[in-house]
Amino acid sequence: MNNRHFHRRNLPHLYYDEGIYFITFRLNDSIPLHLLAELQKDYQDQKLKDGDINETKRRLFVKYDNLLDTNLINCDYLTRSEITPVIKNSLHFYDNKDYSLLCYYVMPNHVHVVFELLKDNRGISNIMHSIKRYSARECNKILKQDGYFWQHESYDRLVRNEKELYFTTEYILNNPVKAGLVEKREDWPHSYCNMI
Repeated sequence: MNNRHFHRRNLPHLYYDEGIYFITFRLNDSIPLHLLAELQKDYQDQKLKDGDINETKRRLFVKYDNLLDTNLINCDYLTRSEITPVIKNSLHFYDNKDYSLLCYYVMPNHVHVVFELLKDNRGISNIMHSIKRYSARECNKILKQDGYFWQHESYDRLVRNEKELYFTTEYILNNPVKAGLVEKREDWPHSYCNMI
């Protein structure tokens, strides 16, 4: 991997100019602030106790994703019939331009996506900004609302090897089942997988 870029908001982000990335982005206010504060405190406490920062981050993501799945009824715009096509189109728009789209699942309040960056891409920050800006504008028009649609910061992770890609994809594919939305993952209509 050639160049890398690091920045920090609430979460640290380390971006390379190539590689496979797993990204989760969610609706604004899809997790109540007091629950996010508890999650942040748990993370800080665990980081002090645990010597393996990757394991700490993995546990943090599992807790975070569980919060998203248990708060589906608070914000559930994304699986509405008039909204889902906007999200899907925004993800497919950059396929074969900036990335090769491998997999995504649109959940009621968040989106999981896996893609492989192509040579001369615009960078993950710019790609995600474009996806979120376009989809927010279009979804807000449909919903006849204004203001923030997406949470500013996304969760992102470089997928380091084939084994991690397999488990990441399995995690995404089973998310609607785990959340109790369908019995079998094949029954979830708001998905795309170009890997199986």
